[in-house]
This record gives sequence, structure tokens and C-alpha cells, in this order.
Amino acid sequence: MKRAVRHQLWLFGAVIVLLAAAWWQLRTDQHDAPGTLLPFQPDKVTHVALKMGSAPSEHYVKRGEHWWRGDSATETRADDRRLEELVRIAAAPVQSWQPASSYDLTKIGLEPSQAKLELDDETLRFGAATAIGHNVYVQAGERVGIVSLRYMPRSAQSQSMQAQ
Repeated sequence: MKRAVRHQLWLFGAVIVLLAAAWWQLRTDQHDAPGTLLPFQPDKVTHVALKMGSAPSEHYVKRGEHWWRGDSATETRADDRRLEELVRIAAAPVQSWQPASSYDLTKIGLEPSQAKLELDDETLRFGAATAIGHNVYVQAGERVGIVSLRYMPRSAQSQSMQAQ
């Protein structure tokens, strides 16, 4: 076998090994990833309730393609884009999870929570910002996750008024 052919075979083998290692690393990273705040698809959500601090709760229902605010007596159209932002919080990537019992919930702002977001039958409680980075504590069930501060909900009503 000529030297050039042997060299090409070694190169081809090295490329195969590198591709296999990259594939294995990607699969390992995906398996070890903490996941998202909630396990369902945000586009399936039809009911949203948002409570910010001591302000009254805001309730929304999706009918067809649009979101509506209010009780059954007086429904008004809500800002669809803003509600879709709230719903997408369910898919926020979590940096890490810990059992809620690992924390003093008062110290991390979860008792009382700064914001409470209900998406269908799931509840997310938002606490204080972390000491390092631009992150916030979020309680989902019996776990507390750390997510980017950009996923902290804001009042949909105040956003709608600012747009006018």
C-alpha cells in the first residue's frame, strides 16, 4: 500500500473517531440537561392566571386564536403577543434544579413569592434574583430551579397600557 493511501486511511479513521466523540458528547449533554420549567408544550395552554406581588390576579382564557381577559360577565380582548410571552415561560431552560427543602424559601423570595404564574393546572412561583448572574429562583412543584431573569413575568395589563 502506498504511503499516501495509508495516510488518507489514517485521516479518515481520525475523522470517524472525532465524529463519534462529538455525537457521544452531544447525547450526554442532552441527557444531563436540567430541562425546562414545565414538561408540556406552551402552545397547548388555554388558561393563564398571573399575580404580581399584592396586586389583584389577572385571569386569561384562550378561545380560538385569541386571548381574552376578564370574568364570564365582562370579557375583553387581551394582548395576544404579551400572553404568548407569558405562556412561553413554561419552556424556559432551567440552569439547575434543587429540592425546595434545600432552601429557606423566605430568603430566596418564594415565601411570599414576587410573582405567581398559573398555566392551566401548573403553578410557577417566582422569587428573588440570584446573588450571581442575571437569574431568578422559580418554584415548580417541590423543586426550585434557576432560570434567566428574562423569564420573570411582568404584568400583561401594564404592558398593554404602555403599548397604547
